[in-house]
Order: sequence, then structure tokens, then C-alpha cells
Amino acid sequence: MSASAGLVNWVKLLALGLIWGASFMFISVALRDLGPLTIVAGRVGLGALVLLIVIRMRGIGLPSFRTSIGRRVWISAAAMGLFSSALPFALLSWGQKYVASGFAGVCMAVVPLFVLPLAHFLIPGERLTLQRGISFLVGFAGVVVLIGFDALRLVGSDYEALARIACLAASLCYATGAIITRLCPKVDMLSLSAAALLSATIMILPFALVIEGVPSMPSALSLAAILYLGLFPTALAQVLLVQVIRDAGPSFMSLVNYQVPVWSVLFGVVLLNELLPPQLYMSLALIMGGLLLSRKRRQAVPAT
Repeated sequence: MSASAGLVNWVKLLALGLIWGASFMFISVALRDLGPLTIVAGRVGLGALVLLIVIRMRGIGLPSFRTSIGRRVWISAAAMGLFSSALPFALLSWGQKYVASGFAGVCMAVVPLFVLPLAHFLIPGERLTLQRGISFLVGFAGVVVLIGFDALRLVGSDYEALARIACLAASLCYATGAIITRLCPKVDMLSLSAAALLSATIMILPFALVIEGVPSMPSALSLAAILYLGLFPTALAQVLLVQVIRDAGPSFMSLVNYQVPVWSVLFGVVLLNELLPPQLYMSLALIMGGLLLSRKRRQAVPAT
């Protein structure tokens, strides 16, 4: 599929990797003035607003509560809003108070590996073959190296260890959200995404107000970070994602998983002067190896 994807789709794929990879750096910037839940509320709220405008301009509209299929879609959208936006965004934003943005980005490379066992049990026809099982174990070895054995022991009040686990839990949330999306009734993806972000906003906003209160006016830099997070990785990226999947297919789209951790590390080291743990690079190699192994057989089989 990727061989015939065309230059435009390759550019869109590169843009998606860049946009998502930079999001971790912008979370770190926003955390200088704002609490993690406030960041999430601003991000999903702005993203929902943009997508609502987009679907209205396209004459699509949100799913209807009046039909049984529409109500099923809203249930799926609420679950997507929780597992693909509200919960992982909150875990990442809190985790990045204590770990580098590059570390959080590398954790996202684990998402496709988490999908493997979940799909085996939840999606008919998706079997965890021997090759996929080995790829999962290789990737999981990378996860253990990434978070470190000290995080597994959880001694005392080591917030850094907890933050590592929070970032990894966010990737598990994303994998769960991917399964929910796969099982969702067939519907326009932009409409579904708008409904999911609207649901996420409704979920997270009360918690942000109760726990962190009404925020004071942030600095221009933090405000710009919130605007970036809402407009680009949350809203625009969703539009690009739908276009790439429609024009080049989901297999081609999955190539973005190799970009995000690399961009996140580059932005963190070059622009934020982050010092990354030495085991991160070894773990990244193991996780990427697991990803390549999980894709090998499917790439060898020609599309029909």
C-alpha cells in the first residue's frame, strides 16, 4: 500500500509524525504555568470546537440520539473520549511533570504492541500468532528497560517512577481506544471524532475546575502551547488521519508509529535541553524491533 500511496500522502504522514511528536514538548511548556487537568480541558475543548466547525462546514453533523445506531455511536464516542483523549492526556500531562517529554513520546511507540493482545481477545479474526507474540515480548522487554526496575518496585514516594508508569498507562489507554474505534458502528470518522472530543471535554472539565480551580492568565508561551495542542495534534491531525486512511489505507497510516518517538526525542533534546535516561535509547531499539517484527508478515502478503 505504501508504495502507491503517493507524494501527498507521504507529506501528510510526515506532518502527522511531526505534529504528534512535538505535542510532548508543548505539554512540557504548558506545564510551566498550568495544571495538567487544565491543559487537558483546554486541549480537548479547543479541539472539539474546531472539529464541530469542520463537520458543520462539510454538512455532516453529529450522530443523532433519535436512532438506535446513533445512540450506539454516542456510547462508542464517549468510550473513545475517555480512552483516546481524556484519560491518556491526563496521564501524560501529569507524568510529564516528573519525566522528560522525550520519554513520554517513546512510550507511545508501545501502543501498537499493546493492541496485539487486546485485539486477540476483543476483535474476531485477530489472532495473536507466534510471530506477533514474539514481537510483543520483544517490545515488552523494551518497556521494562524504559521504565526501569525501580519503577516496578515503587519504593517510597518516587514520583518519577510513578510518572513513568503513568506514561506507559497512557499508551495502554490509546491501544484500548483503538480497539473501541475498530468496534464502533460504521460512521463518518470526523463526526465520530468530534463527538468523542466533545464527550472528553464534558468528562474532564468538571475535574479540572474542582481539583485545579479556574486558572489565572498564563504566559504567552504557555497559552501558545495550549493553542498548539488543541489546534494541531488534537484537531488538525484528526482531519489528516482520516484523509490518509481513506486515500492510502490503515497499514500505511500505521507507519506514523515509527516517527512519533523519534520526533519527541529530537524536540526534547534540541529545544528543551532535556537529559534523557541512558536506557531510553536501548528501549527504543527494542520497541522498534518489536514493531517491525509485528508488521513483517503483513507486509509480505500482497493486498487483495
